[in-house]
Amino acid sequence: MREHSHEKMKNLTLSAMFAAVILLTIVYLFHIPVGTAGGYIHFGDTFIYLAACFLPVPYACGAAAIGGGLADVMSGAAIWAIPTMIIKPLTALCFTSRRTQLLNRRNLFGTVLAGLISVGGYYLAEAVLVGNWTAPILTIWGNVVQAIGSGILFIVLGLAVDRTGLKRKLLEQG
Repeated sequence: MREHSHEKMKNLTLSAMFAAVILLTIVYLFHIPVGTAGGYIHFGDTFIYLAACFLPVPYACGAAAIGGGLADVMSGAAIWAIPTMIIKPLTALCFTSRRTQLLNRRNLFGTVLAGLISVGGYYLAEAVLVGNWTAPILTIWGNVVQAIGSGILFIVLGLAVDRTGLKRKLLEQG
């Protein structure tokens, strides 16, 4: 019973840390405004992907929803908080935390699938928010750039984490 509560506390702590890093990365690092609807390009999705590789699904989804949603509120784009709190956890589902290597077949494919979910999700959200299905087509390019950039950065950081054996070390300490 004690191990179970220790594992839960470790997962909650890591979730909070990932939510904070996601928030800070979205709001302050590479935060590039685009369009007129309050959208912006960022690479915070990289840390959503990393969270999903380190944490069990519910914790990764929580970190994605909280970090992404709060980032929208803090960056002045609160209208996007609810769509973000739906879309970002869906992108986290594309990855697995069950392997010791971050860069495995599923997680590499996950970057593509998460990018498609993000681009499609934000297109649908914007279409609903502006009440027009054609206008959001113009903002797709920004979401594509964000998805590609986040995927590349995830691969670079994943290589570094895999080379240092960080995930394996964390699992051994658990």
